[in-house]
Amino acid sequence: MAQSALEELSELGGHAFPHLIGARELTQAELTDRREKLAELAIDNDATIVLMGSWGRHELTSGSDDDFMVLVDGPDRESVRPAIEEVRSVLTRPPSAGGPFGSHVFCDDLVGKIGLQADDNDNLTRRMLFVLESVPATNPDIYARARARVLDTYLDVTVKPHHVPRFFLNDTIRYWRQVCVDFVGKEREAREKWGLRNAKLRLSRKLLFAGGLLPVLETASLGSPDEIRAFLDGQLLDPPSDRIARSFIRHGAVDAGVRAFSAYDEFVAILGDPGRRGALQSVTRDSADSSDDFAHVRKLAKTFEAGLRSLLFETDLEPLVREVAVF
Repeated sequence: MAQSALEELSELGGHAFPHLIGARELTQAELTDRREKLAELAIDNDATIVLMGSWGRHELTSGSDDDFMVLVDGPDRESVRPAIEEVRSVLTRPPSAGGPFGSHVFCDDLVGKIGLQADDNDNLTRRMLFVLESVPATNPDIYARARARVLDTYLDVTVKPHHVPRFFLNDTIRYWRQVCVDFVGKEREAREKWGLRNAKLRLSRKLLFAGGLLPVLETASLGSPDEIRAFLDGQLLDPPSDRIARSFIRHGAVDAGVRAFSAYDEFVAILGDPGRRGALQSVTRDSADSSDDFAHVRKLAKTFEAGLRSLLFETDLEPLVREVAVF
């Protein structure tokens, strides 16, 4: 098996990331299990069951949810196999009702509503997570076909050689800002799990954003739309941590990358420890300043962000970031 970019960064920097690597191994084992179970369900020929979130980041821990959608490569229709409850009955920790996951989703909505009034929070969330952190649990050919439709929509005829695809870039940034705004909105609705949600915003959500932003920025060096399309197609199939690690290596920021991923690795360890995860989950906004658990996670988040800032603003990426990532 070829060495991953994260493993290469670990080797170059002389520092192991045991919890991230362990989470990858757990993800692969659990994915094999879910695929075997879900394969027993009757599924339409144009549908695929897609696992999202920590599955797509390859960061599964004992506390991870089974976020999923049943994606149809076509327009909205009433009858789709499998039924959502059938999928829920197979999964260990299906998502709670009422969110963007655990539902039938239609690719025509993902691609046809981009930027329009109907492109609501749920549609944007599903589209971006589908592209940036997802894996197929069934019908990988349908998954690939639907994913190609989304990428082709973003990489339309306006893409130019040696220019980043701004359509895709802007939606990636828009999604990150939506996540930040949604955090406050959800806090107003319900204050439980504030500490865990805040920690994920600072770390795993930021990893997701950087894992989308960096490959898009890297396309500025490519000389044709076909090269840009092939590059993004390959990059976005990798876990976000590999995309980021590859940029740290490419731009000569190995030390910054090691510091960033050492902090992130410890965060993954916390998520995988029921006691530490539970302690973090119990932190509220009012108790955050007096919580040693939250203070530690805040420190990890600052270290992780400092590494990303070094990559974006202290390497040859800096002029490009200034040119395209603000205006």
